[in-house]
Amino acid sequence: MPMKVLDATVSTFEGVFQKFTNEAANNKANLILFLADKDPSTSLSWCPDCVRAEPVIYKKLEASADDVALLRAYVGDRPTWRNPQHPWRSDSRFKLKGVPTLIRWEDGAMKARLEDHEAHLEHKIDALLSGS
Repeated sequence: MPMKVLDATVSTFEGVFQKFTNEAANNKANLILFLADKDPSTSLSWCPDCVRAEPVIYKKLEASADDVALLRAYVGDRPTWRNPQHPWRSDSRFKLKGVPTLIRWEDGAMKARLEDHEAHLEHKIDALLSGS
């Protein structure tokens, strides 16, 4: 089954997240990937860790035989993300510290997560995907 992908920004997140959670029971794995926005001048993420991790994450998720839903949540440009008051830094559901952050969402809560320094490691993505 192809991976289902939803995209959200800070301003659209709550509506997209509601759709994501409403459909969660239909999927074997529900993941949220918090990412930096793309720099309009390069079409690449301004975050080097995101540039490194995104292709690895997508490769692993697309190779999965299970139904996987992925909500890509874009944190904004660098100044927006650096603000200590960024909504996802203070949101008790996510408590983001860095990007990329990959979260496994189950039963209305975060079950597991990979932080920015480990989100590119294939064995850790596999473990998160399998729920182990």
